[in-house]
Amino acid sequence: MNVLDNLNRVRRQIAATALRAGRDPAQVKLVAVTKTVPVEIIREMLTLGLDSLGENRAQELLSKYKELPPGVEWHFIGRLQTNKVKKIIDKVSLIHSLDRWSLALEISRAACEKGLTARVLVQVNASGEKTKSGLHLQEVEEFVTEASRLPGLEICGLMTIAPWTENPEDVRPVFRQVRDLSLRLQHNLKARMDCLSMGMSGDYEVALEEGANVLRIGTAIFGRRV
Repeated sequence: MNVLDNLNRVRRQIAATALRAGRDPAQVKLVAVTKTVPVEIIREMLTLGLDSLGENRAQELLSKYKELPPGVEWHFIGRLQTNKVKKIIDKVSLIHSLDRWSLALEISRAACEKGLTARVLVQVNASGEKTKSGLHLQEVEEFVTEASRLPGLEICGLMTIAPWTENPEDVRPVFRQVRDLSLRLQHNLKARMDCLSMGMSGDYEVALEEGANVLRIGTAIFGRRV
């Protein structure tokens, strides 16, 4: 596995897809998902201009945070337990997985204690899969309205995880629904919806075509992991 070749290939595909969709590739953020990736490999990738890393376990993020140099933009992308919030709140640039009211309250409390504003995305379960976290489409507007009133909490957009499929075209409607929801929230609530975190290794090109500007990619760069 040549991680550098993989990264360059992904970057080329992102740029080509963005241009094909009439978008500026520079406006698309690549978050490299580094779950179980050794810090030695990550450190090498940082020298190649990769600066946004995503972790879905708090303990692994904290461990790598200590070992890697400052300047990394950390994203928390997994289901976040409320008892882990205060441990990561001042270390992450963006929490992608706000999926319930109790978590919103805890993020608000921890952020206020630290004297900072936590940037978050509301996770949407657009497909209705019982195995996935996130709010159903019809719940999001009320949730965003209420959560936006909490101190220390800044809702910056939406995140979704599409169902796994061999054909990425199958999940295009999921991405389109979340994009349309983002636009409705901007219109109805005047909400700030700067980030649309959609698309992973198997479907990021379709997600990008449907409006994603944050891509969470791990396997396509680092290979398949356990």
